[in-house]
Amino acid sequence: MAVSFDLFGTLVDADTPDDPAAAVARELRERGVAVPDDFGAAYREVHIDAPDGAEVPLPAHVSAALSSRGVDAPNNASRRAVVAAFDPDINRREGARRAIEAAADHGPVGLCSNCSVPELVRRTLVRADLTDAFDAVVTSVGCGWRKPDARAFETVARRLDTDLAVHVGDEAATDGGATAVSAEYVDIAETPLPSLSGRLEAIL
Repeated sequence: MAVSFDLFGTLVDADTPDDPAAAVARELRERGVAVPDDFGAAYREVHIDAPDGAEVPLPAHVSAALSSRGVDAPNNASRRAVVAAFDPDINRREGARRAIEAAADHGPVGLCSNCSVPELVRRTLVRADLTDAFDAVVTSVGCGWRKPDARAFETVARRLDTDLAVHVGDEAATDGGATAVSAEYVDIAETPLPSLSGRLEAIL
C-alpha cells in the first residue's frame, strides 16, 4: 500500500510572490513584452474554459490574459516569465525527510502537488534535497488534474502501481480529496511530520 505527500505547506515552505500578477508582469517586461496597464485585472480573469478539476498551466493563462488585451508574447515569453517569477527560497520543514522514510517502510511513496508553474516542483525538490525521496512525482500541471479531483490521486496510485492508502497534507479542501480513492487523509495540523511514523503504524 502506498503513501503520498503534498509538497507546499506540508514538506516545504516556499517564499512565493505576494502579488503574482505584478511579479509576472515584471518578468514579461524584462523579456520585451508590452504589458497592458490593466494586466492585474486580466490576470485575475478566467480566460480558458477548462473542465471541472482540470489544471490550467499558468503560462497558458498568462498568454490568454495578454491576448485578451491584444498583446502577443513571442518566443515562449509567457512560460519564461512565469518560471522566473516563481523562483522562491525553499525551507524544508522539520521532520520531512524522516516522515518520508517512515512512509517508505510500508511501501512506495509518491508526491502529489497542486502546482500550475512548470519546473517549480522539480526545482523545489532539488533545493529541499528531496530529489531522491519519491517513487513517483505527480504535479497538477503535469497530469492535468488538481486536487481534490480524484484523478490526481488516481494518477499517483497508477504510477506507484498500487492502491493509495494514505495521503499526507495540510489542506482538507484539496488534500482531503484522497478519500475519493479510499485513501485516508492525514492532516499535519493534527499529526505533525515528526509524529507521522506512529500514525502510519496505526493505519497501515
